[in-house]
Amino acid sequence: MVVTTNAIVLSKIRYRDNDLIVKCYTKQFGVLSFLLRGVLKSKKGLTKTAYFQLLSQLQLVIDYNPNRSLHTIKESRINHLYSSLHSNILKSSIVMFLSEVLTNTLKEEEQNETLFSYLETTLLWLDSNSECSNFHLLFVLNLTKYLGFYPERIHLEHDYFNLQDGKFESNLQGIYAISGENIILLKQFLGIKFDELSNIKISSKQRQSFLNVLLLYYELHMGDFKKLKSLQVLNQVFS
Repeated sequence: MVVTTNAIVLSKIRYRDNDLIVKCYTKQFGVLSFLLRGVLKSKKGLTKTAYFQLLSQLQLVIDYNPNRSLHTIKESRINHLYSSLHSNILKSSIVMFLSEVLTNTLKEEEQNETLFSYLETTLLWLDSNSECSNFHLLFVLNLTKYLGFYPERIHLEHDYFNLQDGKFESNLQGIYAISGENIILLKQFLGIKFDELSNIKISSKQRQSFLNVLLLYYELHMGDFKKLKSLQVLNQVFS
């Protein structure tokens, strides 16, 4: 079945000598993997691979077969040409980190247009805004809405947040409760818009600590969430 769908590139790996396997989050089918045969063999093919940079937004004409694990791309074109996402070192480190987060968390081959729209619009925001040091924190926190474990926004007056239960509590319970600076930051980030990120002033040490809390939150709610290889690079760039 030949279908046209918008897609966001999550990852790519070399396969054999001249092929690539590209994983995308598609608007119509969720996560799909594609085999690009021979694209590393010729100049024309190498030009085509430039389309498949991490988190690129594409329109694909695909040969879709629900019984296959690898699908074929018949045509591809860029939907949104980024101006800075892959050339700015700060943004490119965020892109590498977020692509790994998304590869780790998005598994389903099913349509979710609301999630696709979230990814599409937030990446365009990142591309067009210069202040991005806290972008990945809000992106990762908001992503939990679509994954099913966004923090409960009741009892915000409480001094503790239970990462395991995803709710605020008045007393320290269990080993996965946060307080202090991290809970202050969590309350600041809950419910804000990306345009308000510049109002949050934090140090690189605070940023790293809060990000570690968010990643632990993912680990507790997603049993197969892996340690991120790109985290060290991200922390170095923003230190």
